[in-house]
Amino acid sequence: MDDLGVPPDIQDFFNVEGPSFDYGGEVEQFSNDFHLVPVTTGLWRVGPGGFREVIITSSAMEAIAYLSLNAFRYQAPYALLFMAIGNLPHPSHFEAIRLAAQKRKITLVFPNDLTGRLADIVLAMGIRCKMVSVEWQNGKVLCCAGTRTFLTEPDQLSLHAFEKACAIRTQIRTRKPNQQNSFLEQLRNQPLQTNLKSLSVAG
Repeated sequence: MDDLGVPPDIQDFFNVEGPSFDYGGEVEQFSNDFHLVPVTTGLWRVGPGGFREVIITSSAMEAIAYLSLNAFRYQAPYALLFMAIGNLPHPSHFEAIRLAAQKRKITLVFPNDLTGRLADIVLAMGIRCKMVSVEWQNGKVLCCAGTRTFLTEPDQLSLHAFEKACAIRTQIRTRKPNQQNSFLEQLRNQPLQTNLKSLSVAG
């Protein structure tokens, strides 16, 4: 983690002791050469009892990278609950997130690609107990929510655009990296000195 530029306090928050993360039977594994993320009905979660916001990611490493690059956004990083769902959303995840979040803020942190944006929509709708179906139609993405439909180019798809087109408000926000497909990629591709300098602002 030091090689990635993850500061000691964030390593302590995530209780990082090695390159593997348990999802309740399935394990995520990470090294400089590979990153294996399971498809599972379980969850990896880290956070205190008094959390005020729930942040959902596809992997534990993405959660660590996200906080490493965005610690300046939070005055109290330890008031966050991180939950990683693995490579695919599952109905069991919706219920677990819903029970954990209650009336707290929910933020989705998924890759800035088509699969990540689809995950945003599927998760947000599932957490709010709303049905949605997604299909590929003549090179475009078709999302159906009840009697409302949203047909769009893949690169124009987003949770915000979907909600606006279908007159739905999940009150769930998303965060995407500006420079790479994921926060983990961004962390790995930034010079270590830059990472540490930006993190020092958060105190």
